[in-house]
Parts: sequence; C-alpha cells; structure tokens
Amino acid sequence: MLSALCTYIKLAVDIERGVLAGGGTLHADCEAALLEDGSRQADVWGADWIPSLQEVTYESLLNIRPRQNNPSLEILDHSIREKVSQVVRRVLG
Repeated sequence: MLSALCTYIKLAVDIERGVLAGGGTLHADCEAALLEDGSRQADVWGADWIPSLQEVTYESLLNIRPRQNNPSLEILDHSIREKVSQVVRRVLG
C-alpha cells in the first residue's frame, strides 16, 4: 500500500463492517472499492495511516458531509474518529 505515496497510505474505512481499503493516490479510489464490496457510503470515512509514526490522521474530501453533521475535511465527531482508529490499528498497526 505504500508504493503510491511512500510515506503514508490513503485509506477509506467502513466503521460498521470494520474493514478498510488503502493505497493509491485518492481516497475516492479506496471508497469505491469498499462500496463495490457492499459498504454503505454513510459508513465509509477517509483517513491516512503514517506507518513510521504509527499514527492515523483524519482528513479527506470523503469526510465533507453536511448531512452527517461533518462540514469539514477532518472527521469532527470523536466517536467516529475512534472507530476509524480502531479499524486502522487492528488491520495495519
């Protein structure tokens, strides 16, 4: 998954199914893979994994969702952030 960007991995995380897709240059490509696999768009959030720091960041165009009370690139809801972190750390950490 590091081949595209070398230092970090773009991810889409389905917080209900507990799965993720990663790699490539766009979060949207990862989201498309999850949607094709049966995820609901409302459950899929964008994040990045920085392996060298073992750190998750929570910014992506996927996260701009006024209907879900998230008008920002960053995931604002701490419970959603925690769910994203749990999936990422279980799978990649």
